[in-house]
Amino acid sequence: MGSRKFKFALFGNIYQAKKSANIRDIMSYLTRRGAEVCVEKLFYDFLVSTGRLSPGSVEVFEGGNFMADFVISMGGDGTLLRAAGLVGSKNIPILGVNMGRLGFLADIVPTEAESALDSLYRGDYTLENHSVICVEADGKPLPGVSHALNDIAVLKRDNASMISIRTSINGEYLVTYQADGLIVSTPTGSTAYSLSNGGPIIVPQTGILCLTPVAPHSLNIRPMVISDDSEITLTVESRNHNFLIAVDGQSAKCSEKTRLTIRKAPYNIKIVKRSSQKYFSTLRQKMMWGADTRG
Repeated sequence: MGSRKFKFALFGNIYQAKKSANIRDIMSYLTRRGAEVCVEKLFYDFLVSTGRLSPGSVEVFEGGNFMADFVISMGGDGTLLRAAGLVGSKNIPILGVNMGRLGFLADIVPTEAESALDSLYRGDYTLENHSVICVEADGKPLPGVSHALNDIAVLKRDNASMISIRTSINGEYLVTYQADGLIVSTPTGSTAYSLSNGGPIIVPQTGILCLTPVAPHSLNIRPMVISDDSEITLTVESRNHNFLIAVDGQSAKCSEKTRLTIRKAPYNIKIVKRSSQKYFSTLRQKMMWGADTRG
């Protein structure tokens, strides 16, 4: 395993230069290992413009037009979500190097990047399978983005009145939510938007989804957990006759009465975890459970 020549595809944060400050160290490491490297064009242009990469020094790709043994995501969870969207069904494991603050997916700090890459070459790692959900509008995939690793949210637009979201599970009517929105979350996304709206933390690979209302009109409405092999059907009514649908944070406008169908995708996203990494330990650290926050 150690002598194998891996190929890596690199994605990164293109908005904050300090979040890419360690790229030289990682590129130097990969060069010493004799690895093939390709870099997403947006990230490549950013690195060249900031002097962190020499023009023409690596292969460049656009969008999802790449193949590799591993993807390295350099940024926060948002960068990893974007990388995962372009990896799609390629079955390429993603290593997340966290250049931001709180990172549940990208949980390797820059100072540990080389040791994490060493682990890849030794084969001393595990692959954590994360389910993906997809959405169709009136039976057709949404233009642009239709698959989510974290969540799919139906939301009111701007300062409009709350919306009505008629919800059915496997063809059986559940309830009509009167709320600012509804989040359909995977276990991966349970620590993101859903959590901030009172949803539960769901351990990865538990095979469930969570429906979390956003500011519901009734206090009796609570988050609901369902099996991830369920088919969720949503129909929205709004006073301004349209609403937003956000797929891992990327939003699009939909017209009232559009029939949305959400179901589990036929593939998973694989996240690289070092053998020493444990989920509950990471969760305690990120959530600061047990920390004394008194001044």
